[in-house]
Amino acid sequence: MASILLKNITVDDDRKDVFIDKGRIVLIRPAGSCVDWDIAGNCEVMDCTDKVAIPGFINMHTHAGMALMRGIGEDMVFQDWIQKIWKIESGFDHDYVYWAAKVACIEMIRTGTTTFNDQYWFFQACQKAASEMGIRPAVGYDIIDHNDPEEARRQMDQCQKKYDEVQDLWNKEGAIYELAFHAIYSVSEPMMMWAADFARKHDIPLHIHLSETLKEVEDCKAAHGGLTPVEYLESIGVLGPNLLAAHCLWLSPHDIELLAKYGVHCIHNINSNTKLSSGYKFLYNELRDAGVNICIGTDGCASSNNLDILEAMKTSALFQKAWRNDPKALPLNELLDMATVNGAKALRLDSGRLQEGCLADISIVETDSSYFLSPGPFLANLVYSAHSDCIDSVIANGRFVMRGREIPGEREILHEARQALAKIKTN
Repeated sequence: MASILLKNITVDDDRKDVFIDKGRIVLIRPAGSCVDWDIAGNCEVMDCTDKVAIPGFINMHTHAGMALMRGIGEDMVFQDWIQKIWKIESGFDHDYVYWAAKVACIEMIRTGTTTFNDQYWFFQACQKAASEMGIRPAVGYDIIDHNDPEEARRQMDQCQKKYDEVQDLWNKEGAIYELAFHAIYSVSEPMMMWAADFARKHDIPLHIHLSETLKEVEDCKAAHGGLTPVEYLESIGVLGPNLLAAHCLWLSPHDIELLAKYGVHCIHNINSNTKLSSGYKFLYNELRDAGVNICIGTDGCASSNNLDILEAMKTSALFQKAWRNDPKALPLNELLDMATVNGAKALRLDSGRLQEGCLADISIVETDSSYFLSPGPFLANLVYSAHSDCIDSVIANGRFVMRGREIPGEREILHEARQALAKIKTN
């Protein structure tokens, strides 16, 4: 792995030289300090005048295999939409998910994401795609048994088998292994309890959808003696500090207390929530004040239509300010934390920060454009004015995965993805 030297790059409003080696940020020094450094001949040097370094984004809720499913379920309510999605997905295979995940990785790299937390079928295909593209995935077996006891038993066996198969590979390639189950309405109670025990036993994250729609909450109350989904999961022992809960949109005050008590990590997905009309009043302030770690995700391309975290950041802030009638809601520094260090905390990664010793996951922003001419703070211009095409280069795991907006192999990947897509029926 070659070393990287970023010369004269802005870090936290100061001009710096940043030296990267063996996947980590080794030194951050005042600009010009590199003159006397003893740097090996294999060091890749980049002049970063007019450029700003930010931590690579961590997209905490994705379905990468949906990258070829944009626009197939438009203007549909959630329940009808998901039934259509499940029908189409029944025709997918490893090859399809591999190429879809490659497309997803291209988009995430281009928009500054260096780590993503995925939940989808054929997870090994996604892991392979991400590894080849150079970014870090959190992936694992995805459970959905539709309350069928025989299917539950089959998936328990399959989950254990897959876990045993991938351990050596995961340790070598740096991916994060986790377990997932879809939701309380698509997975049986014994299966959810088994999954929670399995995740705790192996000390891995458990990634789920939780309280995404009002119907989910109402149905849960009707089926479980008035318990909300959060209360129900507590009653069966699923809540815990390894739980990564996507959406968390329809919450009671008691739900928030429980999420904080058990150290659950909540993932906000504003674009899919609003597009599917699931809701928009995400209780960010209440969760934050209770001490909950709050992250941000895009969801899959079949619902949010893109994987652009910068867009999700802006939309999240605008909705918080609007529905609360408070322009101070969700300030910029907290918004950036949601997209970086909070996700790193949830995945137990030494990332999301530009500090010596941290993993070298860095997006390099080009500021020589109209969006950054004003005297306003850089972060305000980045989130509210610019678009993700201002991201010039991306370093993930200490390697360039995009430089000068060029991603190696992009045209070939798009060609192969078209071939895979042609085999799938979307009607």
